[in-house]
Amino acid sequence: MANVKNLKKDINYVLGDIIEAVYVWEYANIDKDTKASEAIIDEAINTFDELITKVNAKNVDNAKSHFKAINQELETKGRDLIEKINKLV
Repeated sequence: MANVKNLKKDINYVLGDIIEAVYVWEYANIDKDTKASEAIIDEAINTFDELITKVNAKNVDNAKSHFKAINQELETKGRDLIEKINKLV
């Protein structure tokens, strides 16, 4: 299915960009503590694992609504992670 392939790419790109943004912040703020930024990276990796597991689930009753829910969850969690990056001091 092309939609599953695109959804996997979206998950990879969105969370990859978030991790990259954290690395950029860390590079720009060398003198600051990185515990909070490392926690954001860990959360992004865990989110990636959870979403890919859901995408690969085989026992789904309604595939269209299942993938739509995953896409919505990606958007929600992505925005939450971006807000956490913006709050880094």
